Amino acid sequence: MPNIDLDRTDLLLLAELQRAGRLTNAELAERVHLSASACLRRVQRLEREGVISGYSAQVDAERIGLGLQAFVRVQLRHHDAASIAEFVAFVDAWEEVVACHALTGDMDYLLQVAVRDLDHFSRFLLDRLLNQAGVADVNSSFVLRTVKAFRGLPLPRV
Repeated sequence: MPNIDLDRTDLLLLAELQRAGRLTNAELAERVHLSASACLRRVQRLEREGVISGYSAQVDAERIGLGLQAFVRVQLRHHDAASIAEFVAFVDAWEEVVACHALTGDMDYLLQVAVRDLDHFSRFLLDRLLNQAGVADVNSSFVLRTVKAFRGLPLPRV
């Protein structure tokens, strides 16, 4: 997908929306020094061109009972298209997996997993990941403390 040409105002809009996605159009327009109608047109263009891919709330995992976070490195048994597609379909269906990335190196995928506790993680690992998905090896690391959480993408300086 080609890069979209973004000017200074587009970058300001993106920075404000990453910082506070619930701003009204009027508040956003004021922060970036645009009229409300010009601001709305620009945001709609950024959405239409896929620069803004969606909106969401940041939910505190512990407050909703997901007190254990883990990163699981996965190596598949087979690397043919059918095996990869089957693994991807399984991962997409598992609510415990909040992110999955294909990797270079000795492991094939990195899963970010959010579960209630160690027992929930154990059931996920044994009953789903190792039992169903054509996995040859896993290596798990548990999050002790989050030092820096995702706060948005780094945008070019304006």
